[in-house]
Amino acid sequence: MTKDKQKFFTLNNGVEIPAVGFGTFQIAPEKTQQAVAEAINAGYRLIDTAQLYMNEKQVGLAIKESPISREELFITSKLWIDAAGYAETFRAFERSLENLQLDYLDLYLIHQPLGDIYGSWRVLCELQKQGKIRAIGISNFETDQFVNFTLSTETRPQINQIEINPWNQRKTEIEYMEKYQVQPEAFSSFAQGQNDLFQNETLAKIGQSHGKTIGQVVLRWLFQQNIVSLSKTTHKKRMAENIAIFDFELSEHDMQEISALNLNQTAFTDPRNPQLIEGLHQVKLNK
Repeated sequence: MTKDKQKFFTLNNGVEIPAVGFGTFQIAPEKTQQAVAEAINAGYRLIDTAQLYMNEKQVGLAIKESPISREELFITSKLWIDAAGYAETFRAFERSLENLQLDYLDLYLIHQPLGDIYGSWRVLCELQKQGKIRAIGISNFETDQFVNFTLSTETRPQINQIEINPWNQRKTEIEYMEKYQVQPEAFSSFAQGQNDLFQNETLAKIGQSHGKTIGQVVLRWLFQQNIVSLSKTTHKKRMAENIAIFDFELSEHDMQEISALNLNQTAFTDPRNPQLIEGLHQVKLNK
């Protein structure tokens, strides 16, 4: 896919990021290489992985064998909690580069607002200055955590990757990201299919009026709010559909109808649940 067929957003440091990306969360390692290769062939240039997903090596193999030049791709990975802190973050980053067989990352995120995130952030800033990371950011930061972090660091994040979908629209979070010029990026764009999202009458009606699928409507809804979206599938037909969202436009009425679907309901466990936080800290990837 040429650049004029893909759309981009410009981050607060001038780096351009594709508006639509391919996520690899919950894709089994043995299926990841083929899925990423097919996604790149379908036109995706933004590929999102993480230490936690245990599939960085397979993502790297797909990139290595792709006919698309490295410069055209936008590769993201994320730092896990047990490597938070100054010294450990350097080592974890180098492991991710080695797994991916890359010389640099386009985006590196602190995966959770847990542990010594400020020590880690110092490392991300240094690596960015060295040219090893083009853009740096955070993930899963709630609004108060995001604002505090942004005001407490010399270098603002370029990205905050959070759950955004029709059931959990995160309007307050998006307002604060706009205020501080930090790009929102949506994971779980389809809410894990919860609440029968792919059978929803409102979304289906809007899709029918444009000759589009429910998935395309949701991703277009995100795009029209200037939100980078990630979607995941291992089916080539769905891959092609999910990136074909630039040839139609939702009306203001369509946008209002989708806005009315908001439940402020996460597809996951409450991120402030102490038991969840205990469990996340027990996941050891770097020891």
